[in-house]
Amino acid sequence: MTTSDWPLELVVADTAALTAEIRSLTLKSIDGGPLPAFSAGAHLLFQVELGDGGPSPGTPEASRPGERCYSLVNSTDQSGYYEIAVKLETAGSGGSRFMHALKPGDRIRATLPKNDFPLHRDQHEALLIAGGIGITPILSMTAELSEQGAAYRLHYASRSPETMAYQARITQLCGERRHLHFDYGDPSQGMPLAEVIGQPASNRHLYVCGPRPLLDAVIATARALQWASSHVHFELFGAPLSQTGDRPCRVVLQRSGMTLDVPAEKSILDAMIDAGIDPMFDCRRGECSVCAVRVLSGTPEHRDYALSDDDRDHENLMCVCVSRAREGELVLDA
Repeated sequence: MTTSDWPLELVVADTAALTAEIRSLTLKSIDGGPLPAFSAGAHLLFQVELGDGGPSPGTPEASRPGERCYSLVNSTDQSGYYEIAVKLETAGSGGSRFMHALKPGDRIRATLPKNDFPLHRDQHEALLIAGGIGITPILSMTAELSEQGAAYRLHYASRSPETMAYQARITQLCGERRHLHFDYGDPSQGMPLAEVIGQPASNRHLYVCGPRPLLDAVIATARALQWASSHVHFELFGAPLSQTGDRPCRVVLQRSGMTLDVPAEKSILDAMIDAGIDPMFDCRRGECSVCAVRVLSGTPEHRDYALSDDDRDHENLMCVCVSRAREGELVLDA
């Protein structure tokens, strides 16, 4: 991406430690002018430097540029600033280390706000579920719903009170509508999802954001309780590119006449891009289905959240940004 792809040049106005691992950043425009508006659930894509040891921003040791998405928290107070929160991922590739190293006065480039996780437009009762750093878009939603006088409940899970960000703000904003859950490292003591989610209703919508295990469990529980998929909205934080036990796979692209040997740590989508193919894609998290292609032979291991059972079983589609071969070789109509 070129400079024109990063229209916002922002300056760090303030930072604050929310927990031992989560830091908030307040960002303003370089000239102090107004920033583009956004709605609850929106995010910014930032240009970051991915270094070997997390060097300070702007130093020559910072290696190749990268991209990281962070949700905007301040949907109801857009008086010239953006607020984000970043969890330090010590095992990551360096993006969160770069963001944590930013200090007041540092500059960073970003795209315009984009919202892939909006609130449903019509009046409804909202059930909000957040896990860990997934609270950021959910907190923005609670602020907007509170301002509208809408009905909602917030369930927020973390390992312990010490690891939970924004507790004071949530208590002040949500009052008795907030329910905090701590498992202290024991998953069996986690959020009772069936009880929390409850029975579906035409005017109820469910919103969930957090790590993949929580997202999977919430979606599976809602499906078991017969919630309509159109009433379940989600955003995944920390989607892993690879999973434990992944193996290399071979992918034949029939129309392109190419065979790709895809390493365990690389997605089929990235292997296609590296080979000079120009596939369509957007989210890279298996949430949008833009990258879906038809499987001509072989058995895919579906890891997306976008395709229906009919898409998978009858249309033979798979999302190449996250899904892989269950075993053997895949032949794709690409």
